[in-house]
Amino acid sequence: MEFTIHLMEKWNKKYRQLAEDFIPEAAWVLREYEHLLPDRGVALDLACGMGGNALFLAKSGIKTYAWDSSPVAIERVELLAKSQNLSIIAEVKDVLQTLLPQNHFDVIVVSRFLERGLTQSLVDGLKPGGLLYYQTFVRDKPAHTGPSNPEYLLQENELLQMFSQLKLRAYCELGQVGNCAGGLRNEAILVGQMAEIN
Repeated sequence: MEFTIHLMEKWNKKYRQLAEDFIPEAAWVLREYEHLLPDRGVALDLACGMGGNALFLAKSGIKTYAWDSSPVAIERVELLAKSQNLSIIAEVKDVLQTLLPQNHFDVIVVSRFLERGLTQSLVDGLKPGGLLYYQTFVRDKPAHTGPSNPEYLLQENELLQMFSQLKLRAYCELGQVGNCAGGLRNEAILVGQMAEIN
């Protein structure tokens, strides 16, 4: 509990430092594979931060939830949604501990957040045919961006292993092969789909 409060305070401070007119951007994986999104349904932006993914999903017409441990972040998401006339259900939740309702979401997006203990909950939270969009930092990264603690960095091909229960729809992890100035180098991305019920 003390660890969670410490993290919440850390992120509250970080979000307070952002300019009032800061507009968050959706994760690359969501923008790049927008064409896989359903026409309607229920989506979750988990550990949403300033809500770039949630805003993107809401604009596409999907009923969207945004969860984060930081009350400051959730307040900013609500203000941004209101200013853009979007409906987002933004809630303060302990994202390190909260289990997702089973068979509930058509889309789940996780970006720049890694809590391996939530892997099965994320899978269980998807409806049949539901999509998981995941993007976060890797250990084998050429640039010093993102966390430095290896606990918060993916090992090589770890994202594939974490979500091996899902059908793979898209995956990218370039490592440091070839010209590191090109391509998405510091993060791995995955789009996985829950099997349909026949």
